[in-house]
Amino acid sequence: MKRILGSVFVCVATVVLLTGCAMVTPMNGSLYTDMKGPVTMGDASHMSKTGTATATAIIGIATGDASIETAMKNGGITKVHHVDSEVKNILGIYAEYTTVVYGE
Repeated sequence: MKRILGSVFVCVATVVLLTGCAMVTPMNGSLYTDMKGPVTMGDASHMSKTGTATATAIIGIATGDASIETAMKNGGITKVHHVDSEVKNILGIYAEYTTVVYGE
């Protein structure tokens, strides 16, 4: 009985560790994720510029600035038309979250 409980504990701990820091979005494939989706809309009348900002996680250590403000600076955008996100995750070991801002 102790052996079964030990095996269950190891399995649960493994699942918890694999869904930790490298998971940067609520929807993740357990083996691989590559998604794009909308974040928000703004009031700019058209979109002639694009800016991106990325945060990365490798084996539980996450760094970077994927904020809308940084993406706006990187694209020279002052008025936002809309914002999208791009998420990539490979086995919970490597993950990337990119904010893409469109505007003028």
